[in-house]
Amino acid sequence: MALLALAGCSQSGSQKDTAESDAAAHKAHDEYVEAINSNDLDTLMGMLTDDVVFMAAHAPPFVGKEALQPWLEGYLGAFKTHWDKPVQEFVVNGEWAFERYSYTSTDTPVAGGEPIVDTGWGFVVYHLDADGKWRVARDAWGPDHP
Repeated sequence: MALLALAGCSQSGSQKDTAESDAAAHKAHDEYVEAINSNDLDTLMGMLTDDVVFMAAHAPPFVGKEALQPWLEGYLGAFKTHWDKPVQEFVVNGEWAFERYSYTSTDTPVAGGEPIVDTGWGFVVYHLDADGKWRVARDAWGPDHP
């Protein structure tokens, strides 16, 4: 009987830890969208793992922060961007989380001009880093139209 009580205590602690980790992973989605919409390179780079892989439409894959940074600098230098990314599916499994989303992006040219609005789909893989923060390890997206 005592063994069952101990097992129940450790299981409930484990369930609590899992629930907290799951909630933190879900919160990472909001933090990532906020980082994108901040239009601040340092804030956005802080949301990415060192070995991040970005797969954007009409561009080669970018592997690692060092490879990605010039592309992001160019993008954020050319546009004030705003992304709306509703979650379609979110799964947490240990130190990994997987998200399928849709998006509407609005890119307003910094030099002036009409905003460019796009819609599409995406898939993000988050990783729980050693410092306890969930970060984007992979992000792939593309338009939902030709």
